[in-house]
Amino acid sequence: MTPKLLTTLKTYTPALFLADMLAGLTVAMVAIPLSLAIAIASGADPATGLITAIVGGFLISLLGGSRVQIGGPTGAFIVVVFGVIAAHGYDGLVLATLMAGMMLVVAGLLRAGSLISYIPEPVINGFTIGIAVIIGTSQLKDALGLTPDRLPAEFIGKVEALWSVRDSFTPAAFAIAIATMLLIVLLRRLFPRFPGLIVAVAATSGLVALFDLPVDTIGSRFGALSASLPMPHLPEITYARLVELLPSAFVIAFLAGVESLLSAMVADRMIGSRHRSNAEVLAQGAANIGSALFGGLPATGAIARTATNVRAGGKTPVAGLVHALTILVVMMLAAPLAGYLAMPALAGLLLLTAWNMSEPQHWKAYLGQPRQDVVLLLLTLVLTVLTDLTIAIGVGVAVGLALRLRRRNVPPANWSPPER
Repeated sequence: MTPKLLTTLKTYTPALFLADMLAGLTVAMVAIPLSLAIAIASGADPATGLITAIVGGFLISLLGGSRVQIGGPTGAFIVVVFGVIAAHGYDGLVLATLMAGMMLVVAGLLRAGSLISYIPEPVINGFTIGIAVIIGTSQLKDALGLTPDRLPAEFIGKVEALWSVRDSFTPAAFAIAIATMLLIVLLRRLFPRFPGLIVAVAATSGLVALFDLPVDTIGSRFGALSASLPMPHLPEITYARLVELLPSAFVIAFLAGVESLLSAMVADRMIGSRHRSNAEVLAQGAANIGSALFGGLPATGAIARTATNVRAGGKTPVAGLVHALTILVVMMLAAPLAGYLAMPALAGLLLLTAWNMSEPQHWKAYLGQPRQDVVLLLLTLVLTVLTDLTIAIGVGVAVGLALRLRRRNVPPANWSPPER
């Protein structure tokens, strides 16, 4: 369970540091707008996304078992975090994240990292597509400039609320969202190594400020962002609160473990290496404990940012450390500028993230799988969208394992790096 950082430092060179530094700077520019957008979509203060990327990202790279893993807040957590905040308040989320971190530390010490291979692929695919559907739906409000009095957490209620205020559609907001998405796609195709996310969001937000368009910005909705990390502190802990938040903590721990190990597996295939699964799980535990102590969101390995790190030339965990420290410096020096970022631009970014997260290029292959796998994927997807995530995970894994025991010989999953 030795961290990869200690292994790679034995043969570290100035050339490796230069490569890691450039990759870390590139990934930080990708992570900043994503972290802000994910925090807002989760119902949290925008600054909590940056805190998570800094604290969680630093600890994941410091203690993790992958050479190139990049950690921070991810889209997969939006649904969980939004639900926990709605039901238990932000303090409840912090405590649930702290509990999840402790669960992951115990799982790492018990060497449970290899258990990822027992989770059926259709369950993960259905769960991921379901989360993408919920994320996309949650961004329609800002992307269309709609003004509902209240937006329910549940899917059906959310759709009904948005439809009821369809007359409040704002063309300017829609135009900014579409322009942001098109610019991101264009920059990604023309300059794949360039941090196009922050350029696209900044450019369309600049148009909002220049022409004084009638759309919300981070500053108008949330006020000024903090320019420093808060002091670490523990949330209120009582026995009743621990019992109440146990299901939420389990879901956070499950997602953090699965997402990080899948990301590490994808990274292994990209660089021809092999991660240490138990060290990775321990690092996720430490990262979530650290993020919770600073009032951040749940953290995990981010597949898209990890892939970006590899493509930008990252070689060792030092790139992840540089990424986290770069975000800290930007937060300290340029926090006021974040207030100008337009909400429809961030909504467009997350709509595109949700689309890529669902991996539409694989839908045809999913439907071509054995009927049992297709049914399991659809079952998990529907339960994810329409019911509680705990139910979706529990039922999906239980049914999937039962089918696997019946079938026995199941080929290994062929994971690919989605642009999440």
